Amino acid sequence: MSNTQENDGRLSFDAAIAHVRQKKQSAFAAMPVFGDDEETAEGARIFILDNDDEGDLRLRFIAGPFFSAAYAANDVIPADEIPDSVRELRFMPTHCEEDWFSDQIQVLIQKLVKAAGIATEQMPDYQNMSSHGAGPEAVFPISFIGRNEPAAH
Repeated sequence: MSNTQENDGRLSFDAAIAHVRQKKQSAFAAMPVFGDDEETAEGARIFILDNDDEGDLRLRFIAGPFFSAAYAANDVIPADEIPDSVRELRFMPTHCEEDWFSDQIQVLIQKLVKAAGIATEQMPDYQNMSSHGAGPEAVFPISFIGRNEPAAH
């Protein structure tokens, strides 16, 4: 890990867990999802470490396209089932509110970034933009969230 990475405010997985447990707050990591042209991000995967109502550590995994509140994934994963690939990510300390999970994915990211105390002057103000939601019939391919297609029975 480079010195720049060590001093950028992000936490290793283990340090993020310690932060969540000790401070009773959250930590998040976000990854863009690129389209076929590999140049334009079309959505994001967000990983939020926090505590459930009983105080147990969990991972909230959310993925979906930008400008839609219809997520391709919105899963809660218990601590003992967190995949190794997530353990390799670096997390930003933040706080999170349950009602944020009904926002469009870019608004959720904006709120997480702002709650982390990161300067957001370079980010568009997605929260106050007019929006159009996907209807209940919207379906996203499972490959969008990085999972394998289910096996045919």
